Amino acid sequence: MGYLFIFSTITFTVYGQLVIKWTMDKQGGLPEAWTDKFMFLIQLLMNPWILSGFLAAFLAALSWMAAMTKFDISYAYPFMSLSFVLVFILSVFLFGEPVSPQKLIGFALIILGIIVMR
Repeated sequence: MGYLFIFSTITFTVYGQLVIKWTMDKQGGLPEAWTDKFMFLIQLLMNPWILSGFLAAFLAALSWMAAMTKFDISYAYPFMSLSFVLVFILSVFLFGEPVSPQKLIGFALIILGIIVMR
């Protein structure tokens, strides 16, 4: 059950990041004037997709608290780096973000680190 809590934390975290990025891409750039920026961000707080991203962050926190009842943090926390890997992979496919040799090396180092820490 502990691994399910870690998996849930990662899933909710990745979902939140991707849905917020997707929503922001649809909204366009941040306005120049400070008052316009403030109003832009306040309006985003009413967007159901942004709210779902916040809900996902909250659920990720609850899942993480549950995971902490099952594992030492020094064991569980390296798994959180899988969220970086999943966001990287999904951002390439969903948003067409570029892949560079540096990103691939970082990706490989994260996976290697998780293997070593286990």
